Amino acid sequence: MEFVLEPWHWFVLGIVLMLSELVFTAFAALWFGVAAIMVSVLLWLFPMMGIPTQLITWVILSILCTFLWFKFIKPLSIDKTKAGLSREATIGQVGMVIRVGMSHEQVLVRFSLPVMGTDEWNCRSLAPVSVGDRVCVVDIMGNNLVVQPYNPNKQ
Repeated sequence: MEFVLEPWHWFVLGIVLMLSELVFTAFAALWFGVAAIMVSVLLWLFPMMGIPTQLITWVILSILCTFLWFKFIKPLSIDKTKAGLSREATIGQVGMVIRVGMSHEQVLVRFSLPVMGTDEWNCRSLAPVSVGDRVCVVDIMGNNLVVQPYNPNKQ
């Protein structure tokens, strides 16, 4: 009796591999599972595929899915905030003054990317600034950032 791989075999293998991703969270088994489900669909459409062709197709699709994940999808999921990063990562961030004349000679600065979890900070300025000026973080003093007018030629 000859063993024949049916489309449901590949489908079950794909589901098992994708569910194993719950245990092994490296996003590797997920793409092998997606490739197995794709082979299942191909085998359903083209039932004359032999076992070697199925295995080669599964390997090629696994490599292709993994490559596409690392090349196109994973870069979209990178956390671009500065939350939880050290003092050194915060110093040098550039933002724009959105309010002046606050208490204790502070200014409100908005950063394009969140700095330590928020995109607006009460800052102390080392030099007079006005609304719309770009400033650069030079120090952290307590709960405030210390900024100075941004000069792109100095940086």
